[in-house]
Amino acid sequence: MRGLLQRMATAAIFVFIMIVGLYGSPFSFVLLFAVITGLCLWEYLNIVLDNNHRRDLLRKFIGMGVGLLPVILSALVKLGVINAPDEFIYIAAFLFSPFIFLGFIFELYTRSERPFANMAYIMLGMLYIGMPFALLYFIAFEKSYFYANTVFGILLLTWMNDTGAYLIGSMIGRRPLLPRISPKKTWEGTVGGVLVSFLTAILLFFVLDELQLRDWLVLAAIVSVFGTLGDLVESMLKRSFAIKDSGTLLPGHGGMLDRFDGFIFCVPFAAAYLLWLR
Repeated sequence: MRGLLQRMATAAIFVFIMIVGLYGSPFSFVLLFAVITGLCLWEYLNIVLDNNHRRDLLRKFIGMGVGLLPVILSALVKLGVINAPDEFIYIAAFLFSPFIFLGFIFELYTRSERPFANMAYIMLGMLYIGMPFALLYFIAFEKSYFYANTVFGILLLTWMNDTGAYLIGSMIGRRPLLPRISPKKTWEGTVGGVLVSFLTAILLFFVLDELQLRDWLVLAAIVSVFGTLGDLVESMLKRSFAIKDSGTLLPGHGGMLDRFDGFIFCVPFAAAYLLWLR
């Protein structure tokens, strides 16, 4: 009972912060997802990098800098701070290069047995976490319009897919989906998640006014496929490093990366569809 109350309290606070950040203003939206990106990156780097010496902390800060750069740059573009394409390229080059070179120079003077693996993990953090969240700003902002409802809808579809898969899988799940990666996930649960996603998409069409029913259904299909794959990929990451949760930030729910693993995988494909649509 105590565990359930803890989960409910955490969920209530989390949802409140998300709603305020999403709908407060464009600036609060940018700040919210910059913080979420940073927290997801920190958990990821804590998993994949060494935690034995003080110097390992500096390596993580370098990884944070590399991973957050795409988010910062896309926010500056969408908020109108950077306007010209060539200006964007110059700034990106001048910011990325020092962080990456600093990482290599740092590895020269450490006694790590896997310097290139460390740098590969840092670069992967940018691709796996930083780039998808950077693309989120391209979904949310188009000229003078702020598509907060669309982002909210994608988030809700992702979490409803996950919730539907968990509930249906717990009740009637029999056939494992990918037992060597996630033994508890089942085909029945996956189908349940798909059905819940499509029902949620229909509800979103009647409640929100930014997209047509067809578009919400396409997003539900994207979430059903790539949200599930994102969940499996994070399970593979955790299994590779023999851990249960990505972190302890959300009591009863694990870490921030545990909550956004499916969403991270959905965003690039949702962005491709929505930007084509516009």
